[in-house]
Formats: sequence, structure tokens, C-alpha cells
Amino acid sequence: MGFLAPALIFIGVFLLFPFVWVFIISFTNRALTGPGAVSPSFVGLQNYLRLFDLQRWMRPGEFGNALWNTLFFVAGSAVLGQVPLGLGMALVFHRCRRALREAVFTLAIVAWILPGVTVAFTWIAFLDRDFGTLNAILTSLGLGAVDWYFDYPLLAIILFNIWRGTAFSMLLFSAALGTIPPSYWETSEVVGATGWQRFRDVIFPLIRPHVLTALILVTLWTFNVFTPYLITGGGPLFRSETVSMYTYRVAFRFLEFGRGATAAVIIMVINLILAVGYLVSLKRQAVYQ
Repeated sequence: MGFLAPALIFIGVFLLFPFVWVFIISFTNRALTGPGAVSPSFVGLQNYLRLFDLQRWMRPGEFGNALWNTLFFVAGSAVLGQVPLGLGMALVFHRCRRALREAVFTLAIVAWILPGVTVAFTWIAFLDRDFGTLNAILTSLGLGAVDWYFDYPLLAIILFNIWRGTAFSMLLFSAALGTIPPSYWETSEVVGATGWQRFRDVIFPLIRPHVLTALILVTLWTFNVFTPYLITGGGPLFRSETVSMYTYRVAFRFLEFGRGATAAVIIMVINLILAVGYLVSLKRQAVYQ
């Protein structure tokens, strides 16, 4: 037990205590200005009732609208973007020449570890309506320029996050593919299996647990990511605001810590549900194997 004490103290100080403290604050009107700053008082479920007020639930700038945007953001960025794209890139480069594979993986890692602020400002320039590189390419193809930040703000941050996070999925799946014995690949080639048959009958059954693990990590990371705020700020008119942006706006721009803590508690509960759901699926998968 003594060997575990440092780890338990670390978990208690940096994980459990902040969670408990945020949970307590969510039942108060604590703020940085006004009466809530001088003498915060207990307000019970008032913050939660306001957060889930059905009459204003889906209005722009409310939590329901931010949650709806987050669901689209996670589905487009993680489930339909990073995971399948990372798996595809890992499959393409797995059996390539070592030099080419290492070069691609190095570039992917560099893109992943670059500071978020640097990458965000690079994408702001890339998607700029008048001078952006993407619009220059579209114009040269005769498709015309697009005002990405006004017409498609949610799509803009989805594209940004796919580019930002695909490297992690690719590295994870590359490690998973490395666990498949070479004899499996050789046998599938000898029997004349097509690429799709090889993936369906040999590769995917062996890496299925890794796919679930990737979904767990990428979904949770995408649900909580805040970097897209640097690109759109949640606008225009809250059309690209996610739950993390909503929490930041309420707590640190409106300075209403009680309401911000309420949103944070709901986000933590959603994260817990997602994690438990995926872990149960992973456990069932292991039992069936």
C-alpha cells in the first residue's frame, strides 16, 4: 500500500479534488463580479434547471445548441474522419518501403505535436476567403471561392481537427498492424485474397480491440478539444460553438463560475458515460474472442 500512496495522493489532488470542487461550485452562484463574488450562496438546482430549460434549450448560445454542434463535430471529426482515415493511412504505408513509411510517420508526428496555436493560425490563413490557399485551389479549378468561416464554420473546424488528430490514429493502428504475424499476410496473398477480403477476414478481426480503443481515445479527446475556438471563436452566431467553448464563455467571459461549473459537470458525466460504454463493448469483445 505504501508504494501506491504517491500515486493515490497525486490522483486525489489533481483529479478527485478538482472534480469535487467543481461539483460543489455548480450548486452556487459563485462569480468573479457582483454579489456572487463577495458572498456566494447556495442556489440548489437552479443552475441545472437553467441549463436544461427546454424553452431555450436549442437557442443559439445555449447549452443544447452547443451540445448538438458537439455531436456533429465528434461524428464528423472522430468517427467519420480521424479513425477511418488513420486506419487507411496505416494500411497503405504498413508494407511500404521502410524509408517511405518512416518519412510519412515523421511528418504525421510533427503535425500532431506542433503547438495548437501555431496550427490554428496556419489554418486561419489556409481557409481565408480572399487569400486562402484552399480557395485559390478551388478558384483555379473553376469552383469559386467559399467563405468557410461564415457559410460552413462547423465544417471548417471539423476539417481542421481531422488534419490535427489523424496522426494519432495512424500511429495507433500502425502499432496494431505490427502485431499481426507476417505469415497471415503471406497466406492471404498465396490464396489470392483481394485487398478487401484480406482486410475483412484477416486484418480487421485481429485489430478490432484496437479500433475500439482508438474510438474511446479519439472520441473523448475530440469531445473535449478546445483548439477550434482559436479558429472560429464559436461563431458566427454560435454556429460552431461546442460544449467546451460554451463552458469557457460562461465561466471565463461572463465570469459566472457557478453556471460554468454546472456545464463542466455535465460534460464530465457525458465523458464518463462514453468511456463506460466503450469499455463495456471492449470487454464483451474480449470475452467473445
